[in-house]
Amino acid sequence: MNETEVKILEINKEEIIAKLESLGAEKVFDGVVDSIFFDFPDNRIYNNKTLLRLRKEGNIKLTFKKKISKDEVKIMDETEIIVDDFKTTKKILLNLGLSEVKKTEKKRISYKLKDVRFEIDTYPGIPTYLEIETEDVELLKEYVKKIGFSMKNTCSLSTIELMEHYK
Repeated sequence: MNETEVKILEINKEEIIAKLESLGAEKVFDGVVDSIFFDFPDNRIYNNKTLLRLRKEGNIKLTFKKKISKDEVKIMDETEIIVDDFKTTKKILLNLGLSEVKKTEKKRISYKLKDVRFEIDTYPGIPTYLEIETEDVELLKEYVKKIGFSMKNTCSLSTIELMEHYK
């Protein structure tokens, strides 16, 4: 599945929530998201513009992403599976020779409207931002506009780039 997304940085969370709810979006998650990113010692995953992540967000997901494009929007080929045991999955990855390269924790509020997800994310020390995700670029652009922004207000930073941006 292709994941198409943009971020809008430094949002007013309350205004975005009000706008999403006025459009009929449904809140589907509100909680803490813990993620661990893995790579081999030679960084071959990162160097190949891919990522491997184990994440707790209500359920537990193991995700592999490969960058397709990062022009106007970020497009990633995403392969994901739900696993039932975070600790055991982490142990398997470590036993395969992977290392933990980054751990993150963020507060997330997720909304869904039709085929579009809206993720309001707050990392410690980073201003709250909105991530808009869908499979269709035109639909993504339509919803950027519907919530009061233009594509000029968006960026396609990865999580690691976002953290570097605010250092």
